[in-house]
Amino acid sequence: MPFVIVNFAFGDLIGVGSSVPISIAHGKGERDAANNIFTCACLLNVGTGLVTGLAFLLLAPFIMEALGATGELARQGSLYLRVYSVFLPLTSIGFAADNYLRICGRIRRSMLANLLMAVSGAAIEFVLLGILGLGVGAAALSYCIAMVVAIAVSMWPFFRGGMDLKFVRPHFSRALLVEIVRDGAPGFLENVAGRITSIVLNVALLALGGEVAVSIYGVLMFTDGIIIPLIYGTVDSLQPAVGFNWGAKNLDRVKALERCCFAATALLSAIYIALVLAFPSQIVLVFVPAADAAFMEEATFALRVFCLSFVVRWLPFAMQAYMVAVGQSRLASIVTVGQALVCPIIALGALWPLGLTGLWLNMPVAAALAAILSFAVLVMFRRTVHERLERA
Repeated sequence: MPFVIVNFAFGDLIGVGSSVPISIAHGKGERDAANNIFTCACLLNVGTGLVTGLAFLLLAPFIMEALGATGELARQGSLYLRVYSVFLPLTSIGFAADNYLRICGRIRRSMLANLLMAVSGAAIEFVLLGILGLGVGAAALSYCIAMVVAIAVSMWPFFRGGMDLKFVRPHFSRALLVEIVRDGAPGFLENVAGRITSIVLNVALLALGGEVAVSIYGVLMFTDGIIIPLIYGTVDSLQPAVGFNWGAKNLDRVKALERCCFAATALLSAIYIALVLAFPSQIVLVFVPAADAAFMEEATFALRVFCLSFVVRWLPFAMQAYMVAVGQSRLASIVTVGQALVCPIIALGALWPLGLTGLWLNMPVAAALAAILSFAVLVMFRRTVHERLERA
């Protein structure tokens, strides 16, 4: 799965990297420039999807071998990765489409497309795995089909016309490519760094707890996969508005939007913590219905510890989105790499003597370090860029 997400990281790089300058251009009233960025970004997404999809399609067996997988495990892992790779030229634009819809004010269609992807993916997977009894490849195929349907729903209004963003004859330039890569780098680095961390943690889990520890970590990641999209959705939904008002130099509105963003993500995190602490056993049984007593005891302990990371974990996500929206890609990248790679690796080394318990503590400790880093970045931004713009 980490390599699947690396595949999508390139689509996210272009999607976020283009939506920031598009929003700022709209705020400045530069519609032609916004349309050109939009068109070039869509073409770049398809092109990078072809290249990265082909690379992972060919290299999947070697990747599994490098990770130490053999036999059936390696075969299933390669199949899973290859199914996603085949669809990547179509699905890589999914992250970007969501951003473009929000820029155009089509919030309902954006929400509909995401709900459609989640519901249809789960329904198709249930049919292929639960009823037809197909294997891992069908699990990947289910969500690929769901993504293609959701992307068709998202992109159809742009092909039909009548949107604020329109397809035009593309004019690529080195400056445009640099701007897209620069503004999209924080999200890309987060995806890649986070996957590197996941790979390292998987190796550590196998070393300290074997397959049972990996399975428990999978439960943690499943719950993480429920709350993180909600937090991401909140911070991403405000990015176009923040970028527009930043471009228009409406700083009071920018501050109000960010206060909203910080409060909403903190509230979502508090709800998640409360639910996990109240129903840890029930949550584990959702993902591992046949869990024995030993597995249940370790998994519920790990889940309780893991959820505490969200006391402060929302702050780096909100801070990164804020920095990206106002064009501060360097500061956003500092937060991103710190949160996704540096802080977890530091915590892993410091907590290694605690064994498996240290691995469960890794996320709360890493989140605390990342929150301190994020606050320092906010202070730096306020004292330099923000104050300079206010004086201007």
